[in-house]
Amino acid sequence: MRIIIYTGKGGVGKTSIAAATAYQMAAEGKRTIVLSTDAAHSLSDSLGISLQHEPILVDERLWAQEIDSLKETQRYWGNVRSWFSNFMQWANLDDIRSEELMVFPGLEELFSLLRIKEHVESGQFDAIIVDCAPTGETMRLLSYPHLLRWWVRNIFPYERKILKLARPIMKVTKGLELPGDDVMDSFSQVVDKLEKLQQVISDPEITSIRLVVNPEKMVISEARRAFTNLNLYGFHTDAVIVNKVLSEEAAEGYFAQWKQIQNRYEEEITHCFSPLPILKVPLMPLEVVGKEMLKRVAAAAFHERECGAILHRGILEEVRKTEAGYELRISLPFTEKKQLQLNQKGDELTLQVGAYRRIVVLPRVLLGRRVEAARLAEGLLTIHFGLVEES
Repeated sequence: MRIIIYTGKGGVGKTSIAAATAYQMAAEGKRTIVLSTDAAHSLSDSLGISLQHEPILVDERLWAQEIDSLKETQRYWGNVRSWFSNFMQWANLDDIRSEELMVFPGLEELFSLLRIKEHVESGQFDAIIVDCAPTGETMRLLSYPHLLRWWVRNIFPYERKILKLARPIMKVTKGLELPGDDVMDSFSQVVDKLEKLQQVISDPEITSIRLVVNPEKMVISEARRAFTNLNLYGFHTDAVIVNKVLSEEAAEGYFAQWKQIQNRYEEEITHCFSPLPILKVPLMPLEVVGKEMLKRVAAAAFHERECGAILHRGILEEVRKTEAGYELRISLPFTEKKQLQLNQKGDELTLQVGAYRRIVVLPRVLLGRRVEAARLAEGLLTIHFGLVEES
């Protein structure tokens, strides 16, 4: 099984790159599905074929689908929504759309990602190519399971006990039916599915994330932030695709200055993201729509490469033994010390980089050890742990 997730700033051409990769994977003999989890679907426009919520065959060994996030939300969140609708009626708030209030920002797209897990378990496909949302939304989606898992482990059991005790009282005195076991089970099952999904997309032998960029200042800046946060959450990036590069022939006359600007930013991309492979796709002479143009894009991007291969292997996180104890090393490229916050509570580390936070459950070898020092240098955070504390 191979999963490749494409993300990038809106407008860089990630949908075209994802569709081109899917065609190439199918041509290499893999049963492939390309799916869009972006709420603003454009995959059907790129393929030149009308797509549906369920997979349809678009070419030999190639399926495609545009996931309807509302349908996925109803599947996984129906019981919760139903209870909340009754609560709104009890509170005389019928004029407010309960459906809109009960879906937190990004949750619908998160339910769409669960289709990846279903496709993995079905065994129907050899490769899954994901046209994901723009980088900001993608990071929010990928960070959700970390937070939900912590909430279910630490808060959910107590909240469930409280509701069980309070339910008979509320029924008699207030007339409000508190969430039943079916509602609580729905939430718990969603988190369990998300945790299993995260195990799959965090496995570097299965899943790679590829950043699509254009040689432009703002695009590169966003890609740097995305790369940092992907490392923070333990997701493996194996390539950067530079799309819409002006060729030497196209850089004459009006576009001559643009070509100089692009050359400068291409050098910056190589400097920033090395040793990741930098794949380049020229600005095509025609609109990239349909099979033939997508095959041209794939040929340019993966020239003499197997597009489904793991293009880069890097260590994002490791534990090393030292003379004084152990150290945990986490790769955080482009991070400045002032952006970083680190706290330890028991056997959990809370690591925050800018607006993104990850709760790290310490591996067994670090249990009972306290953080003694931490150092950030050249994009590598090294956290030193002392001896096991005696109880």
